[in-house]
Amino acid sequence: RDEGSASLDALIEEARADALDEHEQRVGFLTMIEEHLGVPFETEVLGLGVRVLRVEPGADGGIVLVCERGSHRLRVPILDLPLPAPPPAGAEWIEAYRRWTRGMV
Repeated sequence: RDEGSASLDALIEEARADALDEHEQRVGFLTMIEEHLGVPFETEVLGLGVRVLRVEPGADGGIVLVCERGSHRLRVPILDLPLPAPPPAGAEWIEAYRRWTRGMV
């Protein structure tokens, strides 16, 4: 395994600490992403520039990012949001969550 995978695995373990089931693990990720992600930041959704304002729990139990463009707001599942280059501070938590949801750990 490369160094990047090992560091993501360490973040996954930190987010999952003391969690008894998948729901609690997801809450752990939500908490860590809320604490560490540098919002607001700019990215693109469907080719349009948006400003990511905050992290929220999704209705389906997932995690969403609240994006804004002008007076419009859009809740985008965190698994679907393209990250800008360079990524915002704390983006490694999003990558760890994506890795966890793929069942790689």
